[in-house]
Amino acid sequence: MVFWLVLLYLLASIGIGVLAARRVSNAADYAVAGRSLPLYIVIATTFATWFGSEAVLGVSAVFVREGLGGVVEDPFGASMCLVLVGVFFAARLYKHNLLTLGDYYRERFGTLVEVLMSVAIVVSYLGWVAAQVKALGLVFHMLDPAVFSQTGGMIIGMLIVMTYTLFGGMWSVALTDFFQMLVIVAGLLTIAYFATDLAGGVGVVAHQASSHDLLNFLPPATTHDILFFFAALVTMMLGSIPQQDVYQRVMSSKDVKTARRGPVIGGLLYLLFACIPMYIGVAALGVMPDTVATLMREDPQKILPTFILERMPVVAQVFFFGALLSAIMSTASATLLAPSTTFAENILRHFVPGMSDKRFLLAMRVSVVGFGLCVLVFALNTSDSIYEMVAGAYTVTLVGAFVPLLMGLYWRRATTQGALLSAVLGVAAWLLVRAFAAEQFPPQLAGLFAGFAGMWAGSLLPQVIRARSRPALHPVL
Repeated sequence: MVFWLVLLYLLASIGIGVLAARRVSNAADYAVAGRSLPLYIVIATTFATWFGSEAVLGVSAVFVREGLGGVVEDPFGASMCLVLVGVFFAARLYKHNLLTLGDYYRERFGTLVEVLMSVAIVVSYLGWVAAQVKALGLVFHMLDPAVFSQTGGMIIGMLIVMTYTLFGGMWSVALTDFFQMLVIVAGLLTIAYFATDLAGGVGVVAHQASSHDLLNFLPPATTHDILFFFAALVTMMLGSIPQQDVYQRVMSSKDVKTARRGPVIGGLLYLLFACIPMYIGVAALGVMPDTVATLMREDPQKILPTFILERMPVVAQVFFFGALLSAIMSTASATLLAPSTTFAENILRHFVPGMSDKRFLLAMRVSVVGFGLCVLVFALNTSDSIYEMVAGAYTVTLVGAFVPLLMGLYWRRATTQGALLSAVLGVAAWLLVRAFAAEQFPPQLAGLFAGFAGMWAGSLLPQVIRARSRPALHPVL
């Protein structure tokens, strides 16, 4: 019964996405929904995009194993990223009236920086989307192990997400995200209610967390631990800012006020609801300690699904898997569309100049299929956990793309030479420290510091590399 009800839900999601495709008449509709989304849709699509498999399966598993200090990267760093975008970046970026974040780099620093930053952005999405695909495979397999292997579930899940993203673009993503956010909220609250009842009350769950020392957030007061704690925090908090999916939500807003408020409210909602899977994980630890101990050794990501399937009624199972699939698909569709749009606009256009709007729309759709297949191959051949893949996805943009974006917006003296040197030194320092001193100093922090040094030095020294700012190849309006 659970399987068939979940199947009906999947068909409903596909139907909403395909119907949304009727709103797509040009490239701007496909990429940024014609810059017409109201506040409640922007909040929903921001929240739903962030609330992926790692928020339900990954964060809960890491929290049960390491406590609050272990999840500083996500959800704490991730939610603060959205707040920072709304407060410091949304209004400035919205006024540029562009299609992609790569267009901003082109306008501010020229074509070379545009292409380099766009490549970094596209590559960074590989791990994030692959994490959602792996989660889809896990969910389908746990729903009916006799019918679905994890590999088969990954393939089917990817095809479902690709279908409605392919046709409707940002319109499909936005409307399905709104529907999926409602399912996520209702599902998690329902599961939390049943989990509380099984555990014996909120007080019992809180005592369980305290007795297992899971509520300590701050690290030990040593230089080494503080540095690695701070590095984990900034990886998603800052590394997620130069990302096309965030920018698409800003640019899809109907006005600048909506562009500012949407990410802030969505980020705060994300932090609030990301705590619920952690709460359910602690409840599972109290209700079935032996099973949780076994899963911690074998596959911690199965703790919540196993708890729901073994201890809760059918109605709770339907709500859980509906919420979980909503979380995964909303994130997968958004993170599939974002790099595909960036590739078509900021990389492919340089090799195929002069595309008409119709051909460019086709190019974006073909890019969705191509990137989706690349992600599927990567997901089928990696052994990293969901949480590790998502957390690692942002390192590239943190060390290579964040500093040029920040300084380009807030420092008038930032130059093309500075942006290039920032990216080169940032990536080089990250790779060197990762190879030779990763235990002594956080590699991503070394890359971030080197990126700032490169921007300042490259911009203030005599300019050997110069490039004039260029208009976007494809302005939205």
